[in-house]
Amino acid sequence: MKLLFLLPLVALPVLAQAEDEYEQAPIRYSETQPRDAAYALEKMMLAGKVKIDRTDAWSVLRGVLKQFGIPEESQVMVFSKTSKQNDRISPQTPRVIYFSDDAYVGYSVGGSLEISTIDPKLGPIFYLLDPEVEPSKPLHFERDQSCLSCHGGPFTPEVPGVIVRSVFPGPEGHPIMSQGSTVVDTTTPFSDRWGGWYVTGKHGSQLHRGNVTATENADNTCDMPIERGANITDLASFFDTSPYKRKKSDIVALMVLEHQTSVQNVLTKANHTAMRAMHMQTSLQKELGEPVQNEPVGTARRIIDHMAEDVIEALLFKDEAALPEGGIEGEEDFQTAFTARAPKSADGRSLKDFQLHTRLFKHRCSFMVHSLTFRHLSPHLKTTVIKMLGDVLAGKDKSGTFDYLGESERKHILAILQDTGVLPKA
Repeated sequence: MKLLFLLPLVALPVLAQAEDEYEQAPIRYSETQPRDAAYALEKMMLAGKVKIDRTDAWSVLRGVLKQFGIPEESQVMVFSKTSKQNDRISPQTPRVIYFSDDAYVGYSVGGSLEISTIDPKLGPIFYLLDPEVEPSKPLHFERDQSCLSCHGGPFTPEVPGVIVRSVFPGPEGHPIMSQGSTVVDTTTPFSDRWGGWYVTGKHGSQLHRGNVTATENADNTCDMPIERGANITDLASFFDTSPYKRKKSDIVALMVLEHQTSVQNVLTKANHTAMRAMHMQTSLQKELGEPVQNEPVGTARRIIDHMAEDVIEALLFKDEAALPEGGIEGEEDFQTAFTARAPKSADGRSLKDFQLHTRLFKHRCSFMVHSLTFRHLSPHLKTTVIKMLGDVLAGKDKSGTFDYLGESERKHILAILQDTGVLPKA
């Protein structure tokens, strides 16, 4: 755990924590017109350049997924009531979620599509889309700020974020609040994952919280028969799967989603903080009648360095939780779809190459370096991240923080990043 450097007293009023800092300058999240995939798609639909089959809700869902480049094979299922449409979600009627690197779509049968697409500056933007609006009216992505009650606070490091939560779900799917919940990331132990989610796949003798519900006891404890949810490959015994086009909630897809959402939040947090630091530096220099400097100095420099360190640790899987002994086994179709368009090195290696025996990926550098947010990090932050990342992979970092990356693995990662244009070639 790193501590943020103490700030000069003159800057404290400007930099003090405030509620919803992303609503203030220079972010102005709610006031700013996003430039994300949903915004672009709606414009194209209104112009008649894109037409989506509106036969039924599933047709609309498939059309939206196609336009966002989201593979249907990414489907996972959640049955806890932790959504905008809780009345439609239960262990018998789970919500399906699909994702690509920069877009997420959820659907509760009979309800609206819940969509989050990434804006390069603002981060995730949240929408509802009614798939069954009358044919004479266009499909409309309605920006839904109420999502920020969960997706814009403590669960998402005080920035608009995407999250995967593991709860203790009661028989109807309501989280048992007395037992708390876990926002899952790369470091979360396997045993603490997937409470309130369906999970299909093999994982040996190690247990998780998925596929089962819990019962609250009078003494504030709860019973959860987690052994019943282990190594499930067919969900038909848990609920009627017939309304669903796909019948799986793949364990590998779930782990990718958890990693991806946690890194996305780190990137959004770092980007917002860096932009705010430079805005505050400029404002303070103007207020004091000093020359305005375009490069970060003093407090702004320290803040950006600190954020860059957080980004590097997230990208390089620091403190990654181990997989169960023997590894995990999921659906081949997801793995094929997920890796299909991965940027590759000259020798065919990719940051999306799976390992699945002791860890999730073969090369421990996140594929999120190719994400929209990473590509559009604020210039000073990105320059700092690129230098730090290059130093770690070249063996110049002497802190010992990343010693878990062996020399061979670092060389392979470095080659991938250089060949795919993330890092400059030597």
